[in-house]
Amino acid sequence: MKCQKCIAIFALLCCFAVLVVLIFSSVDIWGDDEDGITEENCSKDCLIVLVENIPGNLSLPRNSKPNLSLFDGLNTLLDQARRSVEIVDTEHPSLPQGQLLFHRLLSLNSRGVKLKIASSQTNSSELKDLAAQAEINFVNQTAFTRGGLHSSFWIVDRKHIYIGSADMDWRSFSKRKELGVMVYNCSCLALDLHRVFSFYRQLHDRDYIPSIWSKRVTALYGMHGALGLQLNATPATAYVSTSPELFCAKDRTKDVDAIGQVIQSAHTFIFISVTDYLPLVSRSFKGASVTRYWSPIDDVIREAMVLRGVRVRLLISFWKKTHPLTFNFVTSLQSLCVQLHNCSLEVVSERNRKEKKNDNQLPLNHNKYVVTDSAAYIGNHDWVGSDFVKNAGVGLVMKIKTRSTESRVTILDQLKAAYERDWTVLNLFVFCSFFYKLKVYSLI
Repeated sequence: MKCQKCIAIFALLCCFAVLVVLIFSSVDIWGDDEDGITEENCSKDCLIVLVENIPGNLSLPRNSKPNLSLFDGLNTLLDQARRSVEIVDTEHPSLPQGQLLFHRLLSLNSRGVKLKIASSQTNSSELKDLAAQAEINFVNQTAFTRGGLHSSFWIVDRKHIYIGSADMDWRSFSKRKELGVMVYNCSCLALDLHRVFSFYRQLHDRDYIPSIWSKRVTALYGMHGALGLQLNATPATAYVSTSPELFCAKDRTKDVDAIGQVIQSAHTFIFISVTDYLPLVSRSFKGASVTRYWSPIDDVIREAMVLRGVRVRLLISFWKKTHPLTFNFVTSLQSLCVQLHNCSLEVVSERNRKEKKNDNQLPLNHNKYVVTDSAAYIGNHDWVGSDFVKNAGVGLVMKIKTRSTESRVTILDQLKAAYERDWTVLNLFVFCSFFYKLKVYSLI
């Protein structure tokens, strides 16, 4: 009898020990295979390429050198694919370019390439067509934060990635102005982004966040420990950020904190390009809508302008979905520079003059990035408080360590050039001055 009790106690102790090991070592309960790629053997000598989608009716200066088109960039990624393609899909590809990419995805299986997709779409005919050849995971973002899955990124063979404003919505290839980056032969960064993708996949058909996570969704790099790497032979650091806070696994930097770090690192200029700027968060409480001020980004911009004398440019859109308080907040920012000599905030606001009530097909600046003299952030969200609090998104932070003595053009130089080109072109042909816009807006 005593022997049986000893055996039972021993068995319980063994079970307890296994449970402790699982909890404290975070064995791969919820993890995902990483193809043998580790922090020790991953590649850090990376090629980065700026990609854009330029709407056909937007004329660029003749002397401006066009960046690689988004469509060509995504096709290049598919050309590179040998083992796997992992995509976060948020919309339906409909126009010819989107359909061409869709058919290329359909053909991956015949090449022996595994396709994995994380999506919030439940009624997508395209995803149903892909289901026989791809592993598709549904993320019910509404159940977690009452938001949406706005993340937009691709991972190919765990070493090439795309991050940017464009999703698989047909407008990304036609009517929207988009910007992102392709990063090639960069398995260290791809491995970290893959961990975000693994996080999404493990939420398949769940309505809760598991209390125990694998080390394979823990962030490898962040604002306090960025990845040191080469970007086009230039020493740099980089890391991936995410939102909302609920989706930030251990050691993962929040998007809003990443943006704050980039702005705070600026010495001479901060160039911001987003569709919407609105430091407000709207929530539903007991059936009523509650709105509150959301200050993180607004605060760091004010600090940079007033206390550090950094020149700020803000390029936003003025369209049918623009919140009525947008220009109140922008005016508030601009008023800070009154009678301050070392303070500058310039605002240009796109306005679709022919916009109709139900017209979603008009050109729109859909870029979502900020570039400074030392760093850049490219993400998936507009700078609206509710987006960061409710919606899933991903960002990429890049910082150049030291300026090369050679006349090498860095990714920051390319981003700055693209911004200045847009600023000039849109100022001349599509935009009016901020004060004029304010008068027009007040009459509507």
